[in-house]
Amino acid sequence: MASRADNIASQMSLANFSKATELRQRIWFTIGALIVFRFLSFVPLPGINPRALAQLADTTRGGILDMFNMFTGGSLERMSLIALGVMPYITASIVVQLASALHPTLAAMKKEGSTGRQKLNQYTRYGTVFLCSIQGWFLAAGLESFGAASGLAAVIDPGIAFRLGVVISLVGGTMFLLWLGEQITSRGIGNGVSLIIMAGIVAQFPGFASNLFEGGRTGSISPAIIIGFILMVVVLILIISFVERAQRRLLIQYPKRATQRGMMQADRSHLPLKLNTAGVIPPIFASSLLLLPLTISQFAGNSVDTETGFGGTIVALNQYLAHGQPLYMTLYAAGIIFFAFFYTAVVFNPEETAENLKKNGGFIPGIRPGKRTEEYLDYVLTRITVVGAIYLALVCVIPEYMIAQTGIPLFLGGTSLLIVVNVTVDTISQIQSHLLAHQYGDLIKKAKLKGRNR
Repeated sequence: MASRADNIASQMSLANFSKATELRQRIWFTIGALIVFRFLSFVPLPGINPRALAQLADTTRGGILDMFNMFTGGSLERMSLIALGVMPYITASIVVQLASALHPTLAAMKKEGSTGRQKLNQYTRYGTVFLCSIQGWFLAAGLESFGAASGLAAVIDPGIAFRLGVVISLVGGTMFLLWLGEQITSRGIGNGVSLIIMAGIVAQFPGFASNLFEGGRTGSISPAIIIGFILMVVVLILIISFVERAQRRLLIQYPKRATQRGMMQADRSHLPLKLNTAGVIPPIFASSLLLLPLTISQFAGNSVDTETGFGGTIVALNQYLAHGQPLYMTLYAAGIIFFAFFYTAVVFNPEETAENLKKNGGFIPGIRPGKRTEEYLDYVLTRITVVGAIYLALVCVIPEYMIAQTGIPLFLGGTSLLIVVNVTVDTISQIQSHLLAHQYGDLIKKAKLKGRNR
């Protein structure tokens, strides 16, 4: 009986999907926009020597460029027009969110509703342009100096014109991706910027899978490691899917109100607190801070002076902060836990939530409104954040350790799995919402037609 009911439900879902013309158009628009994104990732920057790019990728393995290259779908490795991807926008939006939580003027602007959000979004765009310009300038300068010792120049004609051209191209590419993401959000399905990041990660999966199975065929990677890695990925996906949807629901009760029949009835609702309120922000911040010194030392390359001892310091730094090393794993886990608590405190304000409940007449049963409610919310949020922070640390550290021990190239790390699973679950939820809206729309139309016939 259960299987029969599931089959009927699936048939009804397929029937609703075939009738939902607007949803199909949104899905096709999203797919077309992501194809444009992938096409731009193969358009190179002007004035680049392609031969030096392979050497650049080989000499900077393990640095922060690997993480950025993963998020951009290989665009940074190819030095395309969208080499920076949407990472400057992500950084600028995080900075604006932190500033709006700490600065009184921005905090008041955030409470103004849609007008305040538009102003904050405008500040985020200004910050994106600024970060793109700075990163593009340093990227162009690094390309000019790369390969100087070996005699292989990465830039055909270095100079101020090349740097300005790179900055303008990268700023234009990133802003175009933001516009494309906004179009996906408004005319497609899902969050546009998140889908672009996920598409960049998923685009590298065929190459990774090919290298993995090719290593098994040639014998460089044992079949046991391949099977263990696949099982690890499947288990992590299941754990992420479960925990990301886990919530602690606090019962909220409102005063009794008179109904149409003259009866007094109390309204009840729930305040959902996610187990992982911070999302994927803690792993991104922690890995960025850890890998930044390593990347700087790698860009320094052979230009260090070994006689002064500075070169030995860089070599030691590269060894201790390499993937899989105890110091790196410890600092990575500690950074994830710290940013999990820090970002949760930024995005959820117990004082503001308690004040809003008090204004609307709501209260938690057994807890007095006001200060006691604020303390209780902070207590509950701290407890679930401990579990969420430990979950994030384990999900991100275990793949890093296994990848370092087995020698498998860094791709399906914890951060990338978190992004892919979160975006997929969110997109599927929005598709289901569109299907439900279409189904209720049909019911309303049928009800109106029956009323007219009568």
